[in-house]
Amino acid sequence: MTAATRLAWLAVVLLLPVALLNYLDRQMLAAMKFSVMEDIPTIGTEANWGRMLGQFKWVYAFLSPVGGYLADRFGRRPTICLSLFVWSAVTWATAHVTTYEGLLLTRSLMGTSEAFYIPAALALVADHHPGRTRSRAVGMHQMAIYCGVIAGGFSGYVADGPGWRWAFLACGLAGMAYALPLTLLLREAPARSADSAAERVSVARATRELLANGSFVLLVLYFTLPALAGWVVRDWMPAILKQEFGISQGLAGVSATLYWQGAAIAGALLGGILADRWAQRNARGRIYTSAIGMALLVPAIAGMGHAGTLAAAAAFLVLFGLGWGFFDGNNMPILCQVVRPGLRATGYGLMNLVSISCGGFADWGFGALRDARVPLGTTFGLFACAAALSVVLVLLIRPRPGL
Repeated sequence: MTAATRLAWLAVVLLLPVALLNYLDRQMLAAMKFSVMEDIPTIGTEANWGRMLGQFKWVYAFLSPVGGYLADRFGRRPTICLSLFVWSAVTWATAHVTTYEGLLLTRSLMGTSEAFYIPAALALVADHHPGRTRSRAVGMHQMAIYCGVIAGGFSGYVADGPGWRWAFLACGLAGMAYALPLTLLLREAPARSADSAAERVSVARATRELLANGSFVLLVLYFTLPALAGWVVRDWMPAILKQEFGISQGLAGVSATLYWQGAAIAGALLGGILADRWAQRNARGRIYTSAIGMALLVPAIAGMGHAGTLAAAAAFLVLFGLGWGFFDGNNMPILCQVVRPGLRATGYGLMNLVSISCGGFADWGFGALRDARVPLGTTFGLFACAAALSVVLVLLIRPRPGL
């Protein structure tokens, strides 16, 4: 193993705890919904809860391109390390809020700080892993995210025990403590490519170049449509399972996360291996692998809306997770095939802008639909149609030669 290879995999390993905390800190709130609403009565309604979830996403979304641009221009490493410290401090502060307005504020600050991490981290992994190991490396990073969601699912039990505030205190302190060794050990890729001049382009020029790229626009749409269901499943499934099947908050949180995130780990691993091998024989191998995952999402989403038992819901969540792993682990690798290196973090930030903004409206709208007692089958049926359209969109993407 060469020194460059060791450095490349060390970067992935160092980012695993950060990726885990990135989603643990945001997922905990969904699993502890009933405890938080009981402790902060000014939240009041399901729609207000949905608005709070949406608030995080809208701030996160609109600042993701800013974080991506800064990572492209000033470096992935400082962007990642500062983001970790700030969002961990906000996680700690969340433990002290007592009003709905305070919760909205801390979730907005959380969105501000976390927005800088994902575009920078995935771009750093892609810088270190050109070609043959890229999908596997990105998939490993995403697996840590799924572990964070699973850990967040268990926080329902923590809320029933030490309390939801204790969980936010502990995670905030852990993240702030890890920021220092991460700063000392994490390194940029030895050579970011001859495209380094792109780091000095203006925001307007970078945006124009990306939006003039037809395959990039298709990728943005492909990235967004299935995420409507993804965010609702992530944020609302604990509450859905509790209310539909009469189980405890703790069991609902674990069931909503363990099945689909556990399957997503398997999907990211298998999808990464398949995509890397297929890409060696066919430039569209990563695209085809992602399309297979998206095809699995369609029946999984539709089925979740009609599951009559907890076992059936769990089976559809497993299928959803497997497809999600194939899809999620190949988004950055596909982006690398259509966008030059110096604009990849910015490009992923723009993808987040569109996808998560729409996800915020999906969260808010889903809460309103729940208040209006619209059947789950109707809502998830619409999400399944969006995923079916996505299969067509990804197959229209054309890789650029030489990337």
